[in-house]
Amino acid sequence: MNNPMQPDFKKQNGLIPALIQDDMTGKVLMLGYMNEQAWEKTKIEKRVTFYSRSKQQLWTKGETSGNFLEVKQMLIDCDNDCLLIKATPLGPVCHTGADTCFGEENSSPVSFLLELEELINDRKRKMPEGSYTTSLFQKGINKIAQKVGEEAVELVIEAKDNNRELFLNEAADLMYHFLVLLAEKNVELKDVINELKKRGCSIS
Repeated sequence: MNNPMQPDFKKQNGLIPALIQDDMTGKVLMLGYMNEQAWEKTKIEKRVTFYSRSKQQLWTKGETSGNFLEVKQMLIDCDNDCLLIKATPLGPVCHTGADTCFGEENSSPVSFLLELEELINDRKRKMPEGSYTTSLFQKGINKIAQKVGEEAVELVIEAKDNNRELFLNEAADLMYHFLVLLAEKNVELKDVINELKKRGCSIS
């Protein structure tokens, strides 16, 4: 939940640290500083703007490289003197070309699923010709649901054998068609995850 209170810029000579986290992977991308003007600009433009202590001026991350940080959520800590900004990076974050300023690869075990989910939703929005995903959306909910059922049956059949490669192929097919079904129903993968979290106690 967002903290409704405003940052206290008086505590540290008008500057507060802003930790940037990838909204999808959870990786820490970089640390910068904001003054009140940078904070307001970031809120309005939905792209992270810092205050450069060396140049003593505002700078929007990505203004020269194009690797902007698109804001998804802004949080303030309990003392109102530190920010956590969850953002989507439009390219490498570090000036060295690395994914993060801490030398980590910006990925997680589920990050590809989230990327695939976004790709599927993009197909739904744009409906490009020649795309298999587009053809599924064009056929509608009945066909999409049918494909999920077919892939589930095929996965069950492969589960009874000991061919790991074929089992993984069918599992991947089911996962893909499941994500298409979620998109058709305007449901996100995180909604399903949250539902599982709510059931945590009852299924453990």
